[in-house]
Amino acid sequence: MMNYTFVSATILLVLITDPVGNIPVFANALKHVPQARKPRVILREISIAFFLLLTFMFVGESFLQVMNLSELALQIGGGVILFLIALRMVFPPPAQAEAELLIEPLIVPLAVPSIAGPSALATVLLLVSQQPEKRLEWVAALCVTMLISAIVLVSAERIQRVIGTRVVTAIERLMGLVLVSVAIEMLLRGIRTFALQLTQASGA
Repeated sequence: MMNYTFVSATILLVLITDPVGNIPVFANALKHVPQARKPRVILREISIAFFLLLTFMFVGESFLQVMNLSELALQIGGGVILFLIALRMVFPPPAQAEAELLIEPLIVPLAVPSIAGPSALATVLLLVSQQPEKRLEWVAALCVTMLISAIVLVSAERIQRVIGTRVVTAIERLMGLVLVSVAIEMLLRGIRTFALQLTQASGA
């Protein structure tokens, strides 16, 4: 089991929600939204994502029981998801033409899946299932993560003007590399735990 702290959980959630990588997504989705209204829309979408992740954090254990899933399966599955997400951050797929949103986006595609995507949902579920006694720390880590996302995304246009698109891309690649390491560590710990359980079962 990976023992997370408030700081490490916050860093993990920031890496997964990837506010820097979401800058071009939000910019494209909000292209037709009046400039004065953009901050309100961004804060609304982040709030929706926050409440969705918070709800999943509190009903996660019940979800595991209903689906008859073990914490080990969740850890290995979460590691796989994180690894795939990290690979997309390091090696993004070719840009595809998407239909422009001529109306103000609501929930999709900004709150879900840009912020509260499958990887983020799996991560908060994993945190609570492995260390439920630290639930308040995970809530605080999620609050800090959403605050960072709000600051980055509301300031997105200013950030792009100051540091440039290439630097934004480089930061996202670096975040992806760190997330690859986290995903591999999660997978290795899950595999080691599974092997230990098999050894104990065969020796019993």
